[in-house]
Amino acid sequence: MSDAQTGLAGVLWDMDGTLLDSEKMWDVAVRELSLHLGGPMTEETRLKTIGASSANALGVIFDALGLDRDPAALAEAKEWMFTRVEELFGDGIPWRPGAHDALQTVRAHGLRSALVTNTERRLTERALETLGRHHFDHSVCGDEVPAGKPHPDPYLRGAELLGLDPSQCLAIEDSPTGAASAQAAGCVVLVVPCEIAVADAPGRVFRDSLEGLTGSDLVDLWAQRSGVRL
Repeated sequence: MSDAQTGLAGVLWDMDGTLLDSEKMWDVAVRELSLHLGGPMTEETRLKTIGASSANALGVIFDALGLDRDPAALAEAKEWMFTRVEELFGDGIPWRPGAHDALQTVRAHGLRSALVTNTERRLTERALETLGRHHFDHSVCGDEVPAGKPHPDPYLRGAELLGLDPSQCLAIEDSPTGAASAQAAGCVVLVVPCEIAVADAPGRVFRDSLEGLTGSDLVDLWAQRSGVRL
């Protein structure tokens, strides 16, 4: 279905920092990995990893520590990081404020829904145990597209799986990396910041929280930047 007035037909959800308060768990894992590899992580380095694909995040960490990007070393570091995140996810992943109700609102409004994350499938499946697979028609993970966020591929694939043009979709994001990806794909982007500020830009609308989000809000937010007049 789509909204009869506007053509809004789908919502594409980021996961870490948008639906789940999992960035704090990633923070623990990447900081511990940095120590494991030889030194503490600076705040500048940490900010560069937020919203990044695992490959990009590992590259940032290796560069900050002055390590060669040896493929074997990167693979070992990735496995170390993923194992640590799985341990942290195993204790339960808290929701972001209003996120669970927002997922239900999208369904109640008759919109299609897809999860679009830079996190790889292995860890996304663990997170879906908290999120509930029934909230999504499809999911797209960082290891299932040619290039992860900030490239447009994840959101292009998400819209494709829903059978929609990206312009019919509202992407919900928390990070500059994710917002850039969704915008490059042609989606209207609702930004709900979590760990770091996201700059304003054409095609982006902002909201402090997902709490109290209604179906009418979704339509209005999408229409603000889509060029559709209600």
